[in-house]
Amino acid sequence: MAGAGPEGQFVAGGTDLYPNMKRRQQTPRTVISVMRVPELNQITGDGKRGLRIGASVTLTDICENETINRDYPVIAHAARTISTPILRNMGTIGGNLLLDTRCNYYDQNYEWRKGINFCLKKDGDVCWVAPGSSKCWAVQSSDLVPVMVAIGAKFRLASTLGERTIDAAGFYNDDGIDYLKKRPDELLVDIQLPPTNGWRASYQKLRRRGAFDFPVLGVAAWIQIDEGKNRAGETPAVPVGTLRVKNARIVLGGIAPSPLNIAEAGAALIGQPFDNDHIQAAAEAAYVKARPLDNTDFVMNWRKQMTRQYTLRALQELL
Repeated sequence: MAGAGPEGQFVAGGTDLYPNMKRRQQTPRTVISVMRVPELNQITGDGKRGLRIGASVTLTDICENETINRDYPVIAHAARTISTPILRNMGTIGGNLLLDTRCNYYDQNYEWRKGINFCLKKDGDVCWVAPGSSKCWAVQSSDLVPVMVAIGAKFRLASTLGERTIDAAGFYNDDGIDYLKKRPDELLVDIQLPPTNGWRASYQKLRRRGAFDFPVLGVAAWIQIDEGKNRAGETPAVPVGTLRVKNARIVLGGIAPSPLNIAEAGAALIGQPFDNDHIQAAAEAAYVKARPLDNTDFVMNWRKQMTRQYTLRALQELL
């Protein structure tokens, strides 16, 4: 990469980059494959110690890995919703986390985009979603990103300048063009998942078809329950609904250039009994803060309405 310079680009499975190159959305002169780098293809650890997943591990391997299914089932579930089995055999977890932002005016062939004089994200100077805005509103459309933000994952990056680790929550910019806090010369090495430590998480995805489609809304829910251990260090059996939430995060994907951590939704749960009344309050808070634009499939106002329903589904699954 140091030799290729600014016109070089890393590629793993290529399921995002190669179609973009065909449409001339991305035009690197040199692509550098990282699929066979051994360090990028390992899964080590478990739920007690935390898990490291190499960035080139395929989505199929994520879906089928015994440790991930046992200790981090939300990761395996979210990965199963991505695309199709054939593409999951090629696509990688790192590729999904670095997925290019998407938009109806951007994800078209070159001739179509030329016919509208291109768009702000590539070759043009107008965002057709919001023509009066100087910002690109292409949406973050990864299924794994809101999950990683919700559970508090970290990403390790490497370059000729050294290594650094960044929280998933701080890795994404609210800008459809400059959407990653990652330099082009940096390589995503691995994903570091925190120990499970009693937390639980779920993911719900809205799309037109039951397979293949990108999310037009994704909801990741993460909670920690205050287990109230007794003097012997045991967790007494208590009825569902009397358990109190120690911590919570609700993260929305597919409706903005970056994943949205809805603090108000988490606040509606923290310190409260984990019951349907407080789940309803959290879903309402997520609905209020969701502001999808007309840049993906489905009518944007309906997608906003679905934020309430899909947050309810995500939390009720945990209940």
